[in-house]
Amino acid sequence: MVNEKYELWCKKATGDSDLVKELESIRDNEDAISDAFYKDLEFGTGGLRGVIGAGTNRMNIYTVGKASQGLAAYVNSVSDNGSIAVAYDSRIKSDLFAKTAASIFAANGIKVYIYKELMPTPMLSFAVRRLKCDAGVVVTASHNPAKYNGYKAYGPDGCQLGLEAADYVLSIMNKVDIFDDVKTTDFEKAVADGKIEYIGNDIIEEYLDCVMACRVAPGADVESLKVVYTPLHGSGNKPVRKILEKIGVKNVTVVPEQELPDGNFPTAPYPNPEIRQAFECALKLAEKCSPDLLLATDPDCDRVGIAVLDDGEYKLLTGNDVGALLLDFVLARRTANGTMPENPIAVKTIVTTELCRSIAKEYGCELIDVLTGFKFIGEQITLLEKKGEEKRFVFGFEESYGYLGGTYVRDKDAVIASMLICEMVAFYKAEGKNLIEKLDELYKKHGYFMCGQRSFTCEGESGMNRIRGIMETLRNEPPAEINGSAVVKFDDYETSVSHDLKNGTEKKITLPVSNVLCYYMEDGSSLIVRPSGTEPKIKMYLGSVGKTYEKAEKELENLTVKGTKLLGF
Repeated sequence: MVNEKYELWCKKATGDSDLVKELESIRDNEDAISDAFYKDLEFGTGGLRGVIGAGTNRMNIYTVGKASQGLAAYVNSVSDNGSIAVAYDSRIKSDLFAKTAASIFAANGIKVYIYKELMPTPMLSFAVRRLKCDAGVVVTASHNPAKYNGYKAYGPDGCQLGLEAADYVLSIMNKVDIFDDVKTTDFEKAVADGKIEYIGNDIIEEYLDCVMACRVAPGADVESLKVVYTPLHGSGNKPVRKILEKIGVKNVTVVPEQELPDGNFPTAPYPNPEIRQAFECALKLAEKCSPDLLLATDPDCDRVGIAVLDDGEYKLLTGNDVGALLLDFVLARRTANGTMPENPIAVKTIVTTELCRSIAKEYGCELIDVLTGFKFIGEQITLLEKKGEEKRFVFGFEESYGYLGGTYVRDKDAVIASMLICEMVAFYKAEGKNLIEKLDELYKKHGYFMCGQRSFTCEGESGMNRIRGIMETLRNEPPAEINGSAVVKFDDYETSVSHDLKNGTEKKITLPVSNVLCYYMEDGSSLIVRPSGTEPKIKMYLGSVGKTYEKAEKELENLTVKGTKLLGF
């Protein structure tokens, strides 16, 4: 079957010369052929994501075409005059895939709005909502290495596509012949005919105005800030610099080696602001200009990482650190400004620090937990919007460096996060403290909550099988204790059952079904395991709590060792 698919592609996949060359180069490589064709690239609520190349298990114009035909069928099923917004980032072939998708939508009678150049993912969410589109697509693989690309699909609310819609798209894809059943047209002709329309600067300015409207400390002395910023060769370069300019941050130095778009990411093989390696160029530049703050946004500019000067060296803060700091800052400033809504709501994912629960309680803010994935945070805003209560939403965040401080989009947004972070740093600088010192204040007040995360890569068919086996074992044979502390609660989001092991009772979990396992120990620590929805990885999230920073950190170290062993790595 695999070889038959390979031969068919050799015959018909002639629309991209790179694919033709690759197919010929692997003719005598059985392993390469098998990996490229043993399955179809999966389409789900996160869309597509995979290695760029030839084959059904790769990102190419044909797999993008098949997904686009499915999405076009969905839009035509819900609207007689449908429209779709399209955006893309700096990754290899992102512009090609975006134009391929746009051409297919146009050929299916759907109006297409596409940005003229690379744009951040949140700006796609904004365009979908502002232009009242039925769907949206952004071509990106977020912070993955250069060999990956992806295709995120969005619904009319600006959230990533829901389960029902994704299932419909997949059902169509399963019926579509990847070469013969995908309708398409010439992109430039469709533009000339008005079937494809470029998104104008007015929409970009409206987006920036919405970000500006979410400031919480407009009186902060941002002019005194010195910032080093890196877009990591991605789409954040223009909008982040523009928003900082608008709020008055005048001293911004951009890392020159990483300023311009480059999908090969030559200076950051892993363009992920969660890791120190992505900051190496910024840290070297900081030695020369001594900034107050280092900012790094990932290629599609929905995540942001930071480093701040403390005791003569730049320290990177985790997503949990920044999320807790921003939550406290937003709640404190809105309370002081008199702009706090009645019955405020903040939303976090289940794997995000519990420090935030105590912070929210201090300000009388309801804190809602959702599954991992920012679409679930976006869904909460949409639920509030349907009740006319969207103003109750004050902040949404996840441990993986994603933050949102407004309701104008339904995805994490590194543009507004960069703005709020600069306001926060400037505000505390005026008080004579940095973010490390402020974080320590929060720990002393609310408790020392430490968080950690480990990801284990398991590529290919064998890797998928290994991940499946780990989850089955942990689900069917849950550990009685972890790191010397008894497991008192075990939540299985796939079966939607929460097991109270201490009292021998069970209750239903009301969140959506998901392949996530959570273990909560008697000493307050936790371990959560789930396969990644976008990468060939299994992820482990760890939490500890202690009376001092040192004790909590030591417990986290021990828990990480025990958890790694439990997963078999």
